[in-house]
Parts: sequence; structure tokens; C-alpha cells
Amino acid sequence: MSINDINITETIENARKTLSEEKNISPQLKALMELLILIISLLVNKLGLNSRNSSKAPSSDPNRTRGSKSQSKGEKRKIGGQPGHPGSNLEKVKNPDRIETINIDKKTLPPEQYKHVGYDVRQVIDMVISRQVTEYRAEILKDSKGNEYTAQFPAGVTRPVQYGKDLKAQAVYMSQHQLIPYDRIGDYFSDQCGISISTGSFCNFNREAYDLLSVFEEITRKHLIGEDLLHNDETGINVNGKLLWLHCASSDQWTMFFPHERRGMDAMKAMGILEHFKGISCHDHWKPYFQFPCEHALCNAHHLRELERAWEQDGQKWAKEMQDLLLEIKDSKEKAGGSVTEKAAEKFRRRYRAILARGGLECPLPEKNPELKRGRIKKSKSRNLLDRLLNYETEVLRFMTDKRVPFTNNQGENDIRMTKVQQKISGCFRSMQGAKIFCRIRGYLSTCRKHGVEPTKALRLLFAGKLPSFTSAP
Repeated sequence: MSINDINITETIENARKTLSEEKNISPQLKALMELLILIISLLVNKLGLNSRNSSKAPSSDPNRTRGSKSQSKGEKRKIGGQPGHPGSNLEKVKNPDRIETINIDKKTLPPEQYKHVGYDVRQVIDMVISRQVTEYRAEILKDSKGNEYTAQFPAGVTRPVQYGKDLKAQAVYMSQHQLIPYDRIGDYFSDQCGISISTGSFCNFNREAYDLLSVFEEITRKHLIGEDLLHNDETGINVNGKLLWLHCASSDQWTMFFPHERRGMDAMKAMGILEHFKGISCHDHWKPYFQFPCEHALCNAHHLRELERAWEQDGQKWAKEMQDLLLEIKDSKEKAGGSVTEKAAEKFRRRYRAILARGGLECPLPEKNPELKRGRIKKSKSRNLLDRLLNYETEVLRFMTDKRVPFTNNQGENDIRMTKVQQKISGCFRSMQGAKIFCRIRGYLSTCRKHGVEPTKALRLLFAGKLPSFTSAP
């Protein structure tokens, strides 16, 4: 890595070499200098990291401008929908809720005989937000002996005064789908609907939805276990100031979130999916995933970013070649309709291995320090990446010949992304139970969206004691 024409990497290595060869220096000063060189190395490595060469979010990039992703490719797009985008237009409604007829004042017209020939129609689409209170009056009858008989109230109407299912669905939608804090939801209901609802009630609505979804979670778990391809990912969450982990297992049809104190095997087993799964697990090379007896596919979006870092910061030519090769294979797979031929795949594998062989010469293993008698030799990030690509060739290139396997793990990362939005808005979960409620409801809404069921409709069905029809399909 170079800054202002100064090769920082080479300078640090020269300083380390000089320090190791210097004999007239005290052990204390030598230890201090080694510590300073280590700190400088860590800071320099972080200095050049951004969303293109690491897992940092694009929002953290310095001097980031809106639309920089497209501008970086040299594209200049006009504002609005792009060519080929289906778009949507404001169209008239066939069955309007209200029709207001405007008659001509004939006094304003010249004296003449007129006949009605039709209407010129214009529509105004608006909305009405209001409180609606339904009072159920159960008739009471008394016979000649004084016995009273009361009509039966509808199912779910159990209290003298209670909130309805549509109101609960709207509150949970705003809380768990739109991620609006309880106080702001309360302001909305008070200002727009004239209904005063406490934050405790919102919490109870979410807890009720969580309890109603226990059956749905089991249905989701069974479907995910039976999938051919599973996307796995995990992210840190703040639960009352403590770092915990939110795990995600998803497919193109189903989503399940699961919070746990651990990130590794204990959490994955508690989730109850991977230990029974026999398909292909797509993930970002978190080692505990490999403990499960299924096939694996690695996310190449992560590889591209790491290769970019190796090229930009360490000047590794092999990394740039490997990056270009992976993108070439991706394009070939798409042009071939989902998978390349075995003959083409073998050519790509030979090129893959040749690049790594050249990389081994360009980025050799570090020499063992004779002063260190125990422990592993610390390797550079570039060397670690090279070894990983070498040892996991099958998993890296599985997308090349298997139509089911995508180039990246974007499905899993997209499913888990809104968790970060929730953490930015609320800062944390107040309790583990709150995290569990969020995970179960978000998993339900995500799955419904994948099946074409809108969130509000899904929540209305839930509070009516029903589940969407796709849950009963084989």
C-alpha cells in the first residue's frame, strides 16, 4: 500500500528487519518498538478499507455521494425510471367508493332544448383515517321462570372494551415492519385517529403476534430443512448493551431469524435447521458452518472485496487476476443459461489453479522466526485469502456448474439487512424476549412478501386466527 508515493508496506517491513538485526537495544525498547510497528500496521490496513474491498457498509465510505455506485461504472443515468422498468401510473379506479354528480345550472346556458348525453369523469384518490368503534349488543331474554339467556358474542370479543384485530395489525406493522418506535406510533394513533394507546399495549400486541406465530415458525423450519439451497448468515445485535447474535436461514420462499447468545455451533444447533439439512448451504466461510454434513457454497461477493483489498493495499497481482477470472466465470454462467459445460469448467479450473500457483510465488509463506519455538506462523491477509481459495476450490466454484447455486450469498444478506436498520433506529433490543419477538414476526413478514402476501394482509389474517394459504401447501 502506498500513500503520497511512499510504499507503506515496504517501509514497515524494512523497519521490522532493521529492528530484528539491531543488537545494541534493550529488550524493553525493542518490545515497545514492535508494539508501535504493529499498531501502525493495523491502522494503515484500516485506512484504505471501504465497501469495495471489505465488508464495510457503503454508507461508511468517505466522501460518498448519492448514486456513486452507478457513477463508478461510468454510467450517467437520468432521474426516474430506467429503460425497461415496468413503472406504474396513476390510473382510474373501476369501482369508486363515492360518486358525486355535478349538474349544470341551466340558468347559465342559452335558452334551448337540451338532452343528457353522459359525463366527463375525473377522479380524486384520497384517504380517510378515522376511528371506528363497533358496539356489540347481545340480546338478553328472560323466561317466565326468571332464567336469562344471552346471545353469543363473536369469537374474540371477550372484554367490555378491547382493541380490534385491524388496529393491532396496523400497530404491529408500524412497529415490526416499518421499525417505528413505540412513542412515535402512539403519536400517530393519537394525532391521526384520535385513539390514545400506551406503549405497554403496543408491546402486548407484538407479544400476541409472537405467540400466534409459534406454529408458523415450525412450518418454516420444516420447509427450510427440505430446501435444495439454503442461505445462511449472522450479524451482531445489541441486547441491552450486550453483544448477541441474530442468525438467518432463508431461501427464495422462506425466511427464519433466530437470536442467540453465541455465534457458532451452539446457536446453529439451537436453531434446529442445519443439523437436519441435506442440501447446499451458501454462506460467507464462517468456519462453524462446515461442521454440518451438507454441501457448501461460498459467497464470491466476499471474495471479490477481499481480492480488491489484496490488490489495492498489498499490490498482489494474482488477486487482480483472480478477481477478473471469477467475474468472467460469472458472465459465462449467465450467458450459458445457468451453468457452463464441463469442458469449459475444466478450463476455468486450470486457470484458477494457475493463478493461485503464481500467487504462491508472489505471496509466499512467512519465514519462521527462530526466536519463536511455539505457535503458528502469522500469515498476511493476502496469504490467508490465497490459502482459503486453494483449499476450498470446490465450494468457491460450485456456482459454475450448479444452476441452483448463485454467485453470491446476496439472498441471505438482503434478508438480514433490515436488522441493521432496526439497530440504527432503536439502538438496541431492551431484552432477549424483544429480540425473539422481532425475529419471529420479521421472519413471518419476509416469508409472506416472498409469497406475494402484503404485510398488512398477513397481520390481519394472523390476528383473525388464520395463516396465509401457502402455509398449507405441500
